[in-house]
Amino acid sequence: MTSPIRVFKFGGASLRDANNVKNVASILAKYKEERIFIVVSAMGKTTNALEKVVESHAKRDGKTFELLEEIKQKHYELASQLFPEKHEVYNTINDSFVEIEWAIEDEPHDNYDYMYDQIVSVGELVSSRIVAAYLNELNLPTQWLDARDVILTDDIFREGWVQWKDTQERADRIARPMMDKGGFVITQGFIGSTSENFTTTLGREGSDYTAAIFSYCLDAQDMSIWKDVPGVLTADPRIFDNVVKIDRLSYKEAIEMTYYGAKVIHPKTIKPIQNKSIPLYVKSFIDPDGEGTYISSEIEDNYPAMVAVERDQALMLISTKDFSFVAEHHMSYLFTEIANRRLQVNMMQNTAISFGVCVNDTDDKVNQFADAIKDNFKVIIDRGLELITVRHYTAEVLESLKRGKIVLQEKRTKNTVQFVVKHVPVIRRKSNVPSDLR
Repeated sequence: MTSPIRVFKFGGASLRDANNVKNVASILAKYKEERIFIVVSAMGKTTNALEKVVESHAKRDGKTFELLEEIKQKHYELASQLFPEKHEVYNTINDSFVEIEWAIEDEPHDNYDYMYDQIVSVGELVSSRIVAAYLNELNLPTQWLDARDVILTDDIFREGWVQWKDTQERADRIARPMMDKGGFVITQGFIGSTSENFTTTLGREGSDYTAAIFSYCLDAQDMSIWKDVPGVLTADPRIFDNVVKIDRLSYKEAIEMTYYGAKVIHPKTIKPIQNKSIPLYVKSFIDPDGEGTYISSEIEDNYPAMVAVERDQALMLISTKDFSFVAEHHMSYLFTEIANRRLQVNMMQNTAISFGVCVNDTDDKVNQFADAIKDNFKVIIDRGLELITVRHYTAEVLESLKRGKIVLQEKRTKNTVQFVVKHVPVIRRKSNVPSDLR
């Protein structure tokens, strides 16, 4: 009888340098007798660096090849600390980056998002090649799988939507037989492909989602996300003090937290594994023996106050240019335009004469949306805002979080309060966090 499949995801922080790659290998060595499917992100801040390559190429500022060369040299330097000279991995790294060189030798593509996906996706491809080669160097047999051969998406670049039926068929045909051969299989997070074999990405920080897709398609026993924190915390420790780890979470609570901006798990991750009741562990690669956080269906809803902060928000106040109210047909039109641009709506409120919507202010999407509706609607945009969401709130927590801020919009339900704020102090607000988060 074959052992069950387990899915492990390692993010960029766990692979940011050679010592961290060695640490990941030491974690995986403990599971060498099991069937582990591994999903990895790009190394360190590679995605951010590749985004600058895309921006440079689009602007034709003459710095594109220089920026790319810096990224290549960092990967060569990392590899030199893991492999002997003349190892075949160096040619593999070079071949991967050649794909970018071909792209930037041409004129910038008219579709920025298409160009973005073809270039930025290389970060995951290189990372997975290096980790696979290192695991094999340590006699931990590892097969490399191109995620684009399995995950099929639509043709909306930078926010590809998974075509589940075709992806399942490909996973059964390609990924499962690889797992049946024994040893590890490693693939890339964040990326997929269209039916015409153009590379797509699944949305920023989408590697968690990739792990969930493969967990679902391979009927995994469980899925583990390895982070630089001990598990899911009551708030972001980079912003707040007095945070504590939550030992157990329900799928429902995890979905709520990630939807509202908790950064520890990608928002799309939970639903695929919930559909098959696949447990999720959030564990620490710094303390791999720690218990982490366990997420499943059979968890009682009894939680402390939890805070999620989403920065880089834009609040759009939309009103009609004529004398009409904002009616149902207006809302239908507005949401069609929002969906066409894949704007992520985080909060909304409407009155008879206006519609307020808070969205992630990424790229030029907000301006594109405002321009698309300008003939019929007046749009006022307030930028540089934060959206603060509090689950299981108390009056003390809310008062503390609002102190020193201007609240532009607020929404409250039984278990959740959201408010959009401006003029947030630059300094860390640790002293403002009440004991309720402990």
